[in-house]
Amino acid sequence: MFRPLKPYQIVVDVVVAGLFALMALPYELVTSSAAAFGTVSATFLVLSMAIALALRRASPALALGVAWAGAILQMGFLRTPGFADIAIFAVLYATAAYGSRRVFWAGLASSILGAVVITVYVFGLLPGVNILSWSNLPTAVALLIAAAFGLGLWWTLGALVRTGIRARENRQAQRAAEAETAAEQERVRIARDMHDVVAHSLAVVIAQADGARYAAAADPQAATTALATISTTARSALADVRLLLTQLRHSQGEGPQPTIADLEELYAQVRSAGVNLRVDVDPVPPGAPPAAIQLAVYRILQEALTNALRHGAGGAVTVKLAWHPDRVTILVDNPAGDAPATDEPARGHGLIGMRERALLAGGTLDAGRENGAFVVRASLPIGGAA
Repeated sequence: MFRPLKPYQIVVDVVVAGLFALMALPYELVTSSAAAFGTVSATFLVLSMAIALALRRASPALALGVAWAGAILQMGFLRTPGFADIAIFAVLYATAAYGSRRVFWAGLASSILGAVVITVYVFGLLPGVNILSWSNLPTAVALLIAAAFGLGLWWTLGALVRTGIRARENRQAQRAAEAETAAEQERVRIARDMHDVVAHSLAVVIAQADGARYAAAADPQAATTALATISTTARSALADVRLLLTQLRHSQGEGPQPTIADLEELYAQVRSAGVNLRVDVDPVPPGAPPAAIQLAVYRILQEALTNALRHGAGGAVTVKLAWHPDRVTILVDNPAGDAPATDEPARGHGLIGMRERALLAGGTLDAGRENGAFVVRASLPIGGAA
């Protein structure tokens, strides 16, 4: 029944309602001479309308009910329409902008019914005037149209705001779905890459196991060496499998996967596109890093350099790759360009893919603008060299 509001929104609504009551009460008290129980009726009328005003965003349905109660109270005490009735416009606006579907249509019905009630009530306050007489009919119709226009206008404004809110929510949902799709696509690609890594390791294990079985009788030392190789290879494969976390995939690709040995070719491709690329590798890899980490490094650099090529503002692009005993750190720095809005989804999907790959490798990745440059930083755990 109550919509979640931010604290400042609640404070604003309460303050606005309080100020409204302070302005409406003096007017209603001054115009209470002809009304029954003038002071009491004025106080209750202003109080009910102020409450409706305060509740209009938190609970449009409740606000509409309180506003109707205030209007009925006003007519019951034969009070003329006045300053306090301004709150009704805000309530009708809120029912259309923030209410549920039922409240939305209840607001429209209230606009129509309210116009009829106002017309009948105003004519009823005039002594000796018959609303059904032909001479008064044009005036009654004009009053009905004016009331319907005034009430309906505020409800229509709320409906337009509601349309804008729904459109914004749909865009946000679409962006979230696109981000999830991009992440899923990256997970599938990682699973495909890891399939080839693990398949290679298991092929080595099987070959060594078969060799050890036949060599055990003739050359025990060869069998021991083969078993040691099996142990090392199996442990490396297990580490690669753990990097997958929990992955589901539907298809497998064929062909060898890139390693850090292929980075020079990647750099050459970027330079051939006219990019001034500076690469600094210090320290160098301590032996042969795990295949899964090599894949992650290659893919992250590939996407980061692609982003620099597509969205950069020209100038030098710097790549710093540092291999440590327990981790590898990546830094890609390029001048940031003013990418058009249409390019943002592509850049966002690339960043999602890089973050997903770093996360699945047990590492972290941050990317964003810094001092006029777009910087990508990643850190991936290595463990021991394979």
